[in-house]
Amino acid sequence: MSFLKNVTDKFNGLAICEQRAEEEDYNELIFFSKDLEQWYDIFVEFLGDPAKPAGVEPCDKDLVITDEYGGICGNQTLFYKEFDEGVVVVMLWPWQDKVHTTLKVIFLKKAE
Repeated sequence: MSFLKNVTDKFNGLAICEQRAEEEDYNELIFFSKDLEQWYDIFVEFLGDPAKPAGVEPCDKDLVITDEYGGICGNQTLFYKEFDEGVVVVMLWPWQDKVHTTLKVIFLKKAE
C-alpha cells in the first residue's frame, strides 16, 4: 500500500536507533523518545487522532486489533484507521528507560 511508503518517507530526517523490520505490510523500529512529538505528528497527519492515547486503558477492540503484534497497554498509543485497501495500525511503545520508543506500523489487507 502506498500509505506505508508515504509514512516511511516522512521518517527521513528523524533519528532511528534500530530498524527491526521493514516489510511491505509491517515496519518496526526504535527511535529516541525525545523525538516522540515529531513521530506522533506524522501519524496524526495521516490517521487523525489516536484510537487509544497514552494514559487511557485499552478497550476490548484495541486488545483484539493488537494481540498478534504484542498487544497494547495503558501507557502506549494506538492509531487505527480503515482505508479502502485495508486497515492501518500504528503502535507507539515507550520504554521504561524513558530514552527509547518502539514503533510498529502494520497494514492489514482486506480479504478479497
